[in-house]
Amino acid sequence: MSLIPATILTGFLGAGKTTLLKRVLTEAHGQKIAVIENEFGEENIDNDILVNDTQEQIIQMSNGCICCSIREDLRSTLQLLAAKKRKGLLDFERVVIETTGLADPGPVAQTFFMDDEIAESFLLDAIVTVVDAKHAAGQLNERQEARRQVGFADQIFISKADLVSPTELEALQHRLKHMNPRAPQKVVHFGDVPLNEVLDLRGFNLNTKLDIDPDFLKEDEHDHHHHDGEHCDHPSHAHGHDHGHDHGHGHHHHHDDDVKSFVFRSERAFDPAKLEDFLGAIVNIYGPRMLRYKGVLAIKGTERKVIFQGVHQLMGSDLGPAWGEDEPRISKMVFIGIDLPKDILVQGLEQSLVS
Repeated sequence: MSLIPATILTGFLGAGKTTLLKRVLTEAHGQKIAVIENEFGEENIDNDILVNDTQEQIIQMSNGCICCSIREDLRSTLQLLAAKKRKGLLDFERVVIETTGLADPGPVAQTFFMDDEIAESFLLDAIVTVVDAKHAAGQLNERQEARRQVGFADQIFISKADLVSPTELEALQHRLKHMNPRAPQKVVHFGDVPLNEVLDLRGFNLNTKLDIDPDFLKEDEHDHHHHDGEHCDHPSHAHGHDHGHDHGHGHHHHHDDDVKSFVFRSERAFDPAKLEDFLGAIVNIYGPRMLRYKGVLAIKGTERKVIFQGVHQLMGSDLGPAWGEDEPRISKMVFIGIDLPKDILVQGLEQSLVS
């Protein structure tokens, strides 16, 4: 049996996750989807169709969706769903897990890697984060959970953009890009998104594509000539006011977010042993603060690209295709985390290069 793809849907309360889920659960999209909700809020699926007296509440809906609310942990619910699918008791092709408004998607993502039984049945596809343009600035300033959700995302949907000015929207997009340059951003109407933009995104695929927003890299090149993604003095961090475009002075950082990203690039190959030792040590010390990281690397001794990625302390790597004959062998890595010591990381990576 092939692996069942799973999508984690996260985002702050009121951002439009419910709209998106309702579509998944009621629209005739022809896909059989099991939806796991971390907890049922009042505004979600009609509670009267759920039986409340069991630990697990699973209902099959007319369009082939299955909906379960979990009262216990995710792992046992996923195991139960996989077992019922194997026995032919439930028919579904994929799983969407909705986390509660303030939940940290990290442990949910880790479940798919840590647990052998889960890994035998499910494949984590992507973490999708819905951001509410109207309330995002306040939420990002005040709540680390909101910032973490942005840092973890493989895809960001910005809802309620029609309720803010174009300037505020641009400032928010700029801010999100600095926190997470690898997640594409899309403005949507109140969480109303075509399903093919939510499913099968392959955000956790170990592939050779390192999606870093090209504008992010461009901006860094003219700002700093060494490594990318230092500080950004864009007005969004100052709430989107003060749009004087004299980049260079006049913009103070009211909110230098603790979740931020930086990109490391090198034209020299890595020494495999040194790099492994260094990354192992970094993940050991800073793992809880490392949200997502990914790289496509040139490693001495192999003609193939080495692809690595991780979530928190879990890191995996794989050999990709061979470097093309005329292709410049440039290693590229992106790290997204909470107050990561960029200088220590950069220095350690540079020391792991072939001298």
